Amino acid sequence: MVTIELHPQVRPLAFLLGTWMGEGEGEYPTIQPFRYREELRFWHNGKPFLAYQQRTSAIEDGRPLHGEMGFLRAGADQSLEFVIAQGIGLAEVEVGTVDGTRIELQSTFVGRTPTAKAVSGVRRVIWLEGERLHYELAMAMANVPLTHHLSARFQRTGD
Repeated sequence: MVTIELHPQVRPLAFLLGTWMGEGEGEYPTIQPFRYREELRFWHNGKPFLAYQQRTSAIEDGRPLHGEMGFLRAGADQSLEFVIAQGIGLAEVEVGTVDGTRIELQSTFVGRTPTAKAVSGVRRVIWLEGERLHYELAMAMANVPLTHHLSARFQRTGD
């Protein structure tokens, strides 16, 4: 097996590497609150970015709920760019920073297919506390300003 060295620009993001499993809660002014299971995976190929995959499922019966894939790109100055495609017809570009084990990102662009929901903005905060990874996500839509939508907690399950 070939070992690929982590690109120096991605070293501040090494705390994300691996597969993470957890549960989260969602809410929004236009829907009923809900809970979900989630798997996150971050990996690298030696380039100055991490690859990312996310998928959620219903706690009650395991049915798939949401999924997204993308790349977390690292700049030499601790700046970040997150490029994400979602199966529900959205594409996001977010920019932000990493400070220790805390990442803050804000969308600069949200593209959508003709049938996608009218999401107009996203803010993500991701942080490591002890051995647990956390995130919070706020979302803006056509008639709703940036509002808390999701929060989740994870344990690392593998590399």
